[in-house]
Parts: sequence; C-alpha cells; structure tokens
Amino acid sequence: MSCRVRDQLRVALVAPPYYRIPPVAYGGIENVVADLANALVGRGHRITLIGAGPSLTAAPMESVWPDTIGDRLGDTFPELIHAARSRRAVQRLVREKGLDVVHDHTGAGPLNAAVYAAMGLPTVVTMHGPVEADTAGLYRALADSIHLVAISDRQRQLAPDLPWLRTVHNAVRLADWPYRAEAGSYALFLGRFNRDKAPHLAVEAAHAAGVPLILAGRCSDPAEKAYFAAEVRPRLGPGDTMFGIADAAAKRTLLAGARCLVMPVQWEEPFGMVMVEAMACGTPVVALRHGAVPEVVAHGVTGFVVDHPHELAAALRRIGDIDRGACRDRVRRLFDVSRLAVGYEAAYREALAARVPVAPERTFLLPAEPTGIVHHLTASSSHRGPQRSVRPTSARPGGEGRTAG
Repeated sequence: MSCRVRDQLRVALVAPPYYRIPPVAYGGIENVVADLANALVGRGHRITLIGAGPSLTAAPMESVWPDTIGDRLGDTFPELIHAARSRRAVQRLVREKGLDVVHDHTGAGPLNAAVYAAMGLPTVVTMHGPVEADTAGLYRALADSIHLVAISDRQRQLAPDLPWLRTVHNAVRLADWPYRAEAGSYALFLGRFNRDKAPHLAVEAAHAAGVPLILAGRCSDPAEKAYFAAEVRPRLGPGDTMFGIADAAAKRTLLAGARCLVMPVQWEEPFGMVMVEAMACGTPVVALRHGAVPEVVAHGVTGFVVDHPHELAAALRRIGDIDRGACRDRVRRLFDVSRLAVGYEAAYREALAARVPVAPERTFLLPAEPTGIVHHLTASSSHRGPQRSVRPTSARPGGEGRTAG
C-alpha cells in the first residue's frame, strides 16, 4: 500500500559497512535493513541507503566505501571513518534531494546526531545489540539528540533511563521462508560458536534426548575456534553433523527440514532473529529463558522456553506436541516485515514531532568542491572560497512544507 505524496517520508538508512545488503550469509543487521528498505519503498516512501559496496534492494544506494569491509569488523577506526563519510553523504542528500529523517543502524553513527539536529533532521537509532555498559553510556550521552528504538521490550527493561522512542521487533518477509508441515528428524543449532550461544549445551541436550543434531554457523575467529576446540569438539558423537556456515539458501533448507531449533543462549539475547526464521518455516524452538527469548517464542505454542540446561532434553522429547502451523501463524501476526515498516513509520513521525525547530535565520554553507563523492556541508561561516547557502529545513523542493503527522 503506497502512501499519499504529502505523507511520503524521505529517509536515509545508514547501514554498517561490513556486509552486503542483503547479506549472502552472515549479517543480521543487514538483513533487517534490506527488508526495511524494501518495505518502506513498497509503501511509497523515498528511501536512500548509505553503506558500503553494492546493494540489491529497491532503494538507491549511496556507497561511501567501494566494497564491504567485513575483515575490519570489530576495529575502531573503520567505524569512525564510516560515521564521517556517512555524515557527508547525509549532508549532500539534504542539499540535493531533501531528507526528513536519518535512521542509523551503526555503532559510531549516532555521534552525528547533533549535526543533523542543527539541520532540522531527527536521528532515529536502532539498538541492534545487547544493552551493555558502554553502549548504554554512549546513548545516555547522546540522549538530547537521538531517538532510540528497541528491538525488544527486554532491552528497555534493562535500561529504562535511555531515550527510548518505542519498540519495533525485527521481522522477516514471510513469503521468503518455506513452510514445511511435516517435522524432520534432526534438531538444529544455527548460530555463532561461542559461550554466549552455547552450542555445547545443544550437543548435550540432543544426546540426552536421543535426537540427531546438525550444527551450522560461524566459527572463524580465534576465540570461536578456541571455544569449539575446548567445549564442542570433545562432545561430538556419531549422531552430530557439522555443517559450517549456512548461506541464505542453506539456512532455509536446514530450518524447514528440522524437527526443532535449539537455542541454549547464555546471555541477554537482544532479539534472536533465527527463532523467527525457524518459526516462519513451521519449525518450533527449544530455548533457555534469557533476554528476549520469551517475547519471541510462545511457550507451549511455538516451542518450549525452559530455565535450566538440564531441562532442554525433556523439551526436545516433547517437541512433537507443537503445531507447526501455529509457529508460522505467530510470525505472520507479530513478526512479518509489514509490521516492521509500520513500526518504523510511526517512529519516524514521532521523532519528527519531537524535534526542536531550527531558527530560520541559520544557514549552512556549502563550499564548492570540484572533486570527491560528496560536498561538505557546515554551519561555520569561516570557510574561504565560493559558497552557497542552504536553509536547514525539511521543506520539499518548491517550498511545500512538511508535517510530522
């Protein structure tokens, strides 16, 4: 359903630079950004992606890196460089096309929020990761210039003092996930190999229940390899299969064919997209009660949520009691991408309504730049050389005003 022109929003989605959008295999945030971009474009909004490399979404891409930089994930300076380049891309978009909202999905990007606010642009930030001390500290420091969206109510419970705008659960495009009414024979672990995800507990539970287990996921960095060697490999038996990293096609095949997904998480899981993906295929989930797990899985309806690792085996034995159709129906009602788009539309309008008006006499000076992918936009009047001025407004070309409603 397309919106009327006067209700159309112009949004810059700032994505991390590490994986393609959508990703080939690993990349949970990138999947969400891709689905959100496509859904918002489908609803008639003008969306621009800012990220790295090519994009295969319905939204045009402002690429501030020639290619993705997955090998730099976890390094500090790529985050800062990406934030600086993204800011310049936003400034150029304001000058050339106009923007209403910046929606940032990166680590350092929210540092630009005060600059955007001075231009009349609210910054919506999605907290994709866990509520940790450093992340919470950053968002507290930026509380007067960002509008924070949680991906689960559990995140908000852990840090109620952060500048939360609303909760918008992550979602999937249901039609992209194959439904299988008949359960397969194996349990599936699908995730990274580390102590937080705890695949060793999945192995122990599957052995105790007498169920074959397939383990798929990333095990590439030194910490993951050390954990696997110490905790997983010694526990593997003849009924266990190591699959490796599953790309998008393999993930769907594995999930649809599984008896259940095993999710023995040992941390404050901020959301757990793989649980939604499993249920979309009709596959129930057996999980430990940590983080947002109880928000995603309906105990006794779409799987079992237990409190202790020793309870996992009994839940695996009972998984045949779960109606696979109920699993897919829960995703259709609560976690379909249409709800993602509606939730963020509401967040953008709330952020627009809450913004502080920019004084009309303020202008932002645009020094001419003969080269480079973007022009520098600044509020300083100290630059030498040819300059043009642009008023910091969200008005449309031709003078049409914007309303937040």
